[in-house]
Amino acid sequence: MVQVHLPPAAQAEFPYSSHTLDVNGGQLAYIDEGPRDAPVILCVHGNPTWSFYWRRIIAEYSDRYRVVVPDHIGCGRSDKPQGWPYRLEGHVDNLLRLIDVLDLNDITLVVHDWGGAIGMGAATQRSERFTRFVVTNTAAFRSDEIPLSISTIRIPIYGQLAVRGLNGFARVATIRAVHDGLAPAAKQGLLAPYDNWKNRIATLRFVQDIPMHPGHPSWTELSRIDESIGNLADKPFLMLWGDDDFCFTPSFREEWQRRFPAAEVHHWDDVGHYVMEDAPDRVIEAMDAFLARDIALVSDEPAEASDGE
Repeated sequence: MVQVHLPPAAQAEFPYSSHTLDVNGGQLAYIDEGPRDAPVILCVHGNPTWSFYWRRIIAEYSDRYRVVVPDHIGCGRSDKPQGWPYRLEGHVDNLLRLIDVLDLNDITLVVHDWGGAIGMGAATQRSERFTRFVVTNTAAFRSDEIPLSISTIRIPIYGQLAVRGLNGFARVATIRAVHDGLAPAAKQGLLAPYDNWKNRIATLRFVQDIPMHPGHPSWTELSRIDESIGNLADKPFLMLWGDDDFCFTPSFREEWQRRFPAAEVHHWDDVGHYVMEDAPDRVIEAMDAFLARDIALVSDEPAEASDGE
C-alpha cells in the first residue's frame, strides 16, 4: 500500500485508515467503515479522484451502513504499478474480487466518472448482490462524445508531459470540475496521491483507456456492460447530476434516463462534475430519502427535479 501524506486540514476531513487486498496489479487499498452485518454502501470513484472524494458519504452513513470505498489500482493509496495494463476489464475484475472476498451483499452502489463503467461492470456480473444504484455524472455505455481538452491528452508525447509531468489533468480538474471552486483542504486532499511522475500513471492511463472505436482494447468490455445494464432496470435507481459538467454533460444524464425511465432524478445547474464537492448536502438529502424507502416499491413514473426543487 502506498502512503499518501495529507496536509492537516485534509487529514481532519479524511481520518480513515485503509485495508488492503491483493488483486491483479498489486495491493488494492479500500476503506471499510461501519457494522460488518449492515447493508452495504459501495462507492466507486473515477479519474482523477480517489476514496477521499467520498469522505462525506463515509462520515454520514458509517454509523448504520457498512461503507466500502476502494481506490483503483494506480489511485489513492493503492499500488501504482508502472507496467500494469490499466484496462477497464482489469478494474472490473479487481472490484469483483473485493466484493467476493468481503462477501458484500445488499449493496447500494454509488458511482462517479469511471466508477460508472467499473461499478456497473461488476454489478452486471453479480446482480444478486446489488440492491440499489446511485448514479452521478458518469457513463456505462458507448458514446462518441469526448471533450477536446481530454482528447488531446491522448496524444502520446503531449499527454505524458501534461499529465505525468505537470499533473495537468488532476490540477485542471480542481478548477473545471467544480462550479464555484474548491476549499483548500478539498483541493489538497484530491491532489495528494498524485505528487510525482510515477504516481500519476493511472490519471493518464484512464484517459488513454476511453474506448472510442471498436478497435480499442476496452471496447469489448464496455460493449458487454452497455448491453447488460438493462438487466438491472428492475432495481431502484437514483440519479444525481451536476449539469454544469464539461465532460459528462446533460446528454449523458438523458441517456441514463432513457435506459432507466423509472429512476428518480435530481439535476442542478449550479453543480459541476465533482458533485460530492459542489453539493454534498443535496446528495445526502436525496440519498437519505432514497435509502429510507422500501426497496420493493419502485415507482412506475420517473421523478425528476432540477435546481429550485
